[in-house]
Amino acid sequence: MERLEKVNSFQEFVQIFSQFGNEMVEFAHLTGDRQNDLKDEKKKAKMAAARAVLEKCTMMLLTASKTCLRHPNCESAHKNKGGVFNRMKVALDKVIEIVTDCKPHGEADISSISIFRAIKEFKVNIEALRENPYFQPKENFSETLAVILEQTEDFTDSAYTSHEHRERILELSTQARVELQQFLSVWMQAQSKKTKSIAEELELIILKISHSLNELKKELHSTAMQQAADLLKYHADHVVLKALRLSGVEGNLEALAEYACKLSEQKEQLVETCRLLRHVSGTEPLEITCIHAEETFQVTGQQIISAAETLTLHPSSKIAKENLDVFCEAWESQISDLATLLREISDVFEGRRGEKYGYLPLPKPMKNNVNKSLKPDKADSEEQAKIAKLGLKLGLLTSDADCEIEKWEDQENEIVRYGRNMSRMAYSLYLFTRGEGPLKTSQDIIHHLEVFATEGLKLTSSVQAFSKQLKDDDKLMLLLEINKLIPLCHQLQTVAKTSLQNKVFLKVDKCITKTRSMMALLVQLLSLCYKLQKKLQIENSRWVSVTNRDATDSKT
Repeated sequence: MERLEKVNSFQEFVQIFSQFGNEMVEFAHLTGDRQNDLKDEKKKAKMAAARAVLEKCTMMLLTASKTCLRHPNCESAHKNKGGVFNRMKVALDKVIEIVTDCKPHGEADISSISIFRAIKEFKVNIEALRENPYFQPKENFSETLAVILEQTEDFTDSAYTSHEHRERILELSTQARVELQQFLSVWMQAQSKKTKSIAEELELIILKISHSLNELKKELHSTAMQQAADLLKYHADHVVLKALRLSGVEGNLEALAEYACKLSEQKEQLVETCRLLRHVSGTEPLEITCIHAEETFQVTGQQIISAAETLTLHPSSKIAKENLDVFCEAWESQISDLATLLREISDVFEGRRGEKYGYLPLPKPMKNNVNKSLKPDKADSEEQAKIAKLGLKLGLLTSDADCEIEKWEDQENEIVRYGRNMSRMAYSLYLFTRGEGPLKTSQDIIHHLEVFATEGLKLTSSVQAFSKQLKDDDKLMLLLEINKLIPLCHQLQTVAKTSLQNKVFLKVDKCITKTRSMMALLVQLLSLCYKLQKKLQIENSRWVSVTNRDATDSKT
């Protein structure tokens, strides 16, 4: 990473990034194994969040760095790249803290205890007095309740909380204060008068205050969930992202300023919603996931704006456009993760899931639906991890292929066209391994892979046609590479068509492995074809030059 940060030439960058990509894949293996070994659910959640950052930032780092190299004097491009490096460094520090089991210097485990966890502890202490009125809790009850109710101001002060929810939260807060005073009075009496009537009165007031706090929890949960659901609905069509992309392509600085302001507003709203969700998440691992979501929206929002600014200043730059697309996809992906987080929080609140940590594991389990005709065998964590690791390598190979394609002056060349199609299809498959993108069912995958293999065979035909223009040594070198790709295309077609009724994950695993091998060969083929084409052009121009000179000499 340090070498990548300092790199100044495109050629050096490609070389170092290739090594970096391989190291990141290996790192994903190691941290995945460690995550599975961890017994502490909070540490598991922290590791998952750090790994999510590193996985997504690897693709961002590629396009952000390429943009900087293409536009070295562009301040917004450097700001964009710097943001990615900073985020990755923080994530790596978190991994180090977890694996070395050291607490972050000067930082609390979780910044402040959430309302739901504070209420839970408060109720446990109060209910302990049923059996023993002389029990003395560590915290003062009045002070503890004051802290809880102070935190509800996050909800009542929010501009997005409805009037009804705000009034109900304030009403329940007042009720809790009154009931606590009654409880303290009865508790004092119970300590001095050991009568049956006082014991029953204490039991009754404990039930009342517990009920009030439960009602407050319901209201806070309802408020946070409604805000989040409204936001997800509002973000469904990603209007602002589309407008920012258009502003960039058109080089419209006024429109950029307008939509950057709108995205900043949306970012603040999402950040605030994540804070409210943390209060009602119900488990510490889910609180950590809420903090991760909050940080992601905060950082990604700024990065989209700097990427859009770069494109607006260089509207014809393909790499600047690709870079903005990558950051917009990261935003859309986090919106999708927020929807999953809402379901998890609802499950915990409604008692469908206990303290078990089950959100945002990485490598990510595939969320994609499998067709009813193909009943999947249940993928265990090892299978999920294997598919996600293969997917990350596949994503990096598509970037390598795109780098090779960019070198060609003639972008309509058949070899380039088929290579580009294969790269795009492989990227869709990479997105599938993350539970994202257009591919949703097993039938989608099968059709997609059959078309991918067909494109590979079309590419080999085009390369064979090109080889006929070459000298024998060059022709042989190229045909040897083609002969490696052709059998892989046929093997992929066979695997895709093979029926594995109860082994869907096994089939996906095999297909991704074949696709990855094909993409590695594609990168080599594109590089070789480009070099041989350049060599052919030089030889042809020399031949034309010699022919012209001979013609001139004969005339003389």
